[in-house]
Amino acid sequence: MDAPFAKMNGIGNEITVLDLRDAPWRLDADRARRVAGDPSTAFEQLMTIEPPRTPGTDAFMHIFNTDGSLSGACGNGTRCVGLVLARESGQRDFLLETSAGLLPVTAVDADHITVDMGRPRFGWAEIPLAEPFADTRAIELQIGPIDAPILHSPSAVNVGNPHAIFWVEDVEAYDLGRIGPMLENHPIFPERANISLAQSTGPASVKVRVWERGAGLTRACGSAACAVAVAAARTGRTGRSVEVTLPGGTLSILWREDDHVMMTGAAEFEHEGRLGFEDDGALRLEHASVGADA
Repeated sequence: MDAPFAKMNGIGNEITVLDLRDAPWRLDADRARRVAGDPSTAFEQLMTIEPPRTPGTDAFMHIFNTDGSLSGACGNGTRCVGLVLARESGQRDFLLETSAGLLPVTAVDADHITVDMGRPRFGWAEIPLAEPFADTRAIELQIGPIDAPILHSPSAVNVGNPHAIFWVEDVEAYDLGRIGPMLENHPIFPERANISLAQSTGPASVKVRVWERGAGLTRACGSAACAVAVAAARTGRTGRSVEVTLPGGTLSILWREDDHVMMTGAAEFEHEGRLGFEDDGALRLEHASVGADA
């Protein structure tokens, strides 16, 4: 049985949403890689919508990276799922579940979708890091010569996924495509990490580029934007309300006094259809419609 999919994006972050609520099959790493390999369904993250597992929730989501690995959080993808559910039901408030916990979502309209990304975690074992650090606002990690490192002393935090944020004067001055894989897989990060270059541009604004764990260079990463905003506030670079500008657009991040991180931004439809798999594992696609009004 084929399942409906929507190719979407969240400020340029390429997302495929696959609705498996009525499907008798589930996605695994191999099938996810096959979906990623077709140009019409290629993604940076694939979000599955599955029947709820916990009473009071609206759906369970698995989040796949392009390499078939699973992610604990994807803020841009969660906004896309919220928009799909809002269009289907006419409602605006949803409670979604992932392997990392519960995510409340409010979809006012396509330009204003807010996800409660939960509480950030700062303890070295919670991030996790391979060795103890008393203060994760700046951990001991550098690339390049000891006396003149290219990058050093990143902030570390977990916002659904492990994140390392390097504070720089110009995010465009580094070849993130070259150094990103090295840092993602550094031994200090036993579960790998999302790597961000962040540049403070004002008391309430930050510019960011991201190498995403399991996906590579990305135009946008919602959990990274949240991690950067929290790290900026922790290090005194900004307050708790921050506009985070990524190559794909801007997200509004509020680190509330109750410790929850609220992310607000847009999502849009690109095209839709149905997909399934042949007996030999080949991807089967049927395109139904194209465009934001699909």
